[in-house]
Amino acid sequence: MERKRWECSALPQGWKREEVTRKTGLSTGKSDVYYYSPSGKKFRSKPQLARYLGNSMDLGTFDFRTGKMLMSKVNKTRQRMRYDGTNQVKGKPDLNTALPVRQTASIFKQPVTKVTNHPSNKVKSDPQKAVDQPRQLFWEKKLSGLNAFDIAEELVKTMDLPKGLQGVGPGCTDETLLSAIASALHTSSMPITGQLSAAVEKNPGVWLNTSQPLCKAFMVTDEDIRKQEELVQQVRKRLEEALMADMLAQVEELSKDGTLLAEKDRDDDDEDEDEEEREQEMEEA
Repeated sequence: MERKRWECSALPQGWKREEVTRKTGLSTGKSDVYYYSPSGKKFRSKPQLARYLGNSMDLGTFDFRTGKMLMSKVNKTRQRMRYDGTNQVKGKPDLNTALPVRQTASIFKQPVTKVTNHPSNKVKSDPQKAVDQPRQLFWEKKLSGLNAFDIAEELVKTMDLPKGLQGVGPGCTDETLLSAIASALHTSSMPITGQLSAAVEKNPGVWLNTSQPLCKAFMVTDEDIRKQEELVQQVRKRLEEALMADMLAQVEELSKDGTLLAEKDRDDDDEDEDEEEREQEMEEA
């Protein structure tokens, strides 16, 4: 191989360009170009050179093969920058009024909003998107068979629903009904009235009201409210007893620690007195 190396004027001072010409083989006569930094690091391609130089130098018009800046590319770049600056100053309007269509998120054409900097621009909305999306029927059955466990890995007892609450739909259990009512209370601000139509018992798939839980129409009586208040009072009482027992246990533990500490101090004092007596006896002797 024949190697020739000289300074590269297009790059900063200290950079060298090497051209290696092959003398043997099928590629006889062909040449390879390499560049060397002032520290001696070798570069085999333009991307490597660009990553190394970073923002310190623009290699957009640099020809890696010849090691020169191409003036044609420089002129085109200047003309493009001048053209962009002129359009930005004049504020050339966008005459294309066709509504763009997004085809990447879905195979179906969907209208999108075209946002510009025009002061009178108005955001358009699709009336079809404003309509509530349909809900899946009997989705509560997905939660069937799932149980809650406490920190001790013991099964948490579910709530006892009133007798007036009766579920509708295929395979509706108390757990499914409880999930439907809890979801309706958390996701909707509408009052919970249940399925008002009598035809829902014959064919829930046709007459089901998806905005209401899977239960028949019911009424909350004063007796139900009284039972719920009693249940809340019982829970609060058990919580109060648990907190009191925990506080008493902490006080008892602190008192035991204080007693042990006092006994230890007394034993230390007795040992100190015995040692002083022995020292006095030794001095007298």
